[in-house]
Amino acid sequence: MAGNFYTVQCPDCDNEQTVFGKAATEVACAVCGATLARPTGGDAEFEGEVTETVQAR
Repeated sequence: MAGNFYTVQCPDCDNEQTVFGKAATEVACAVCGATLARPTGGDAEFEGEVTETVQAR
């Protein structure tokens, strides 16, 4: 399974969290619970700003 990991900044509390680019479930912020990524059947749709690619595969 090839995919990238991204650091995503939460739009509500500015917390940064690492998220898999092909997330199969909704990813919530660990601090405030806001949605950071939604699955789309392929690459996830990010709600927050992607600040960097942590690991490219």
